[in-house]
Amino acid sequence: MQKRSGMKVTPIKEKDAEKRGRKASKETRQLQLIEATIDSLAKRGYSETTMADVADGAGLSRGIVNFHFESKEKLLIATLQYMSEEYSVHWRNALAKGGDDPARQLASVVASDFDRAICNKRKLAAWCAFWGEAKSRPTYQALCGARDQAYQNVIIDICRKLKTDGDYSFDANATALGLSAMLEGLWLRLMMGTEDVTRESAHFAACDYLASVFPKHFSREALPAKKTA
Repeated sequence: MQKRSGMKVTPIKEKDAEKRGRKASKETRQLQLIEATIDSLAKRGYSETTMADVADGAGLSRGIVNFHFESKEKLLIATLQYMSEEYSVHWRNALAKGGDDPARQLASVVASDFDRAICNKRKLAAWCAFWGEAKSRPTYQALCGARDQAYQNVIIDICRKLKTDGDYSFDANATALGLSAMLEGLWLRLMMGTEDVTRESAHFAACDYLASVFPKHFSREALPAKKTA
């Protein structure tokens, strides 16, 4: 009879589970560091955020931060990628909720911009830190350019459909650009924390704009409640 070896052989399924566990642990740790980076950007800004700040904020050793991201630049790029993807998924989900009706799609996408999940002081301040750092612009364009264009193309398509349906005379591209610029401007007002601007009052202003541009599809009587600070 052949002598059995005393070596422990790990079943294939168990090995796969271990690999998945290690991967999950790595992803969880990286997300923890990215969230700490967002906190630091909101508190200190782009240039003042350090790897040490992130480590302390996450309650981890500085060696862990270096192990996962190697440098501050890579950590910030990963944070920007995370925030960009989060925003992209958010507005695409909102678009889907609008079904096949372009007016409902637009209303849903606009409303999603003021959802607390992405429109809060912490994340707005982090976005402001990226936008305000001149050195980050080339990286921002490289990482977010395609997603920004995809968003703009959807808004243009919706404006074209509403123009045809309502027999409006506006230029769809120009109207879409104006709408996007207005939404970015409202975010900037919220970022700055000036005046009596809240998420609710900003959403009200955006909906009032829709009623002005698309009067056959949006009614001022149906505007959301206007809440000031």
